[in-house]
Amino acid sequence: QVQLVESGGGLVQAGGSLRLSCAASGGTFSGYVMAWFRQAPGKEREFVTRISRTGGSTSYADSVKGRFTISRDNAKNTVYLQMNSLKPEDTAAYYCAATGRYWLTTTRTRDFDYWGQGTQVTVSS
Repeated sequence: QVQLVESGGGLVQAGGSLRLSCAASGGTFSGYVMAWFRQAPGKEREFVTRISRTGGSTSYADSVKGRFTISRDNAKNTVYLQMNSLKPEDTAAYYCAATGRYWLTTTRTRDFDYWGQGTQVTVSS
């Protein structure tokens, strides 16, 4: 079993930046594809970005391309989300997720087996 703990959320003005972290424990971190999802009040949880086991491959939702960057440090069992040029519509709870099914190039919540508790990001206009 993998445990995931997010940190780094907060309140920021539009145009600002935040860096989220997700620390993993209880499993072989380098064996998991990692991802970030987000969920705004009254909306479904949506895919933000994912990164391959080695970090060599990433993908992003169109809404965050060019502004967000995912990275991972397998030595530290941590995945990061650097968020720049934040917009009010980025306001949401952000969740870290992991899947061991690395052969799936998936962005669906149901394909991710482990989830963190979430960290709130609020962007003021």
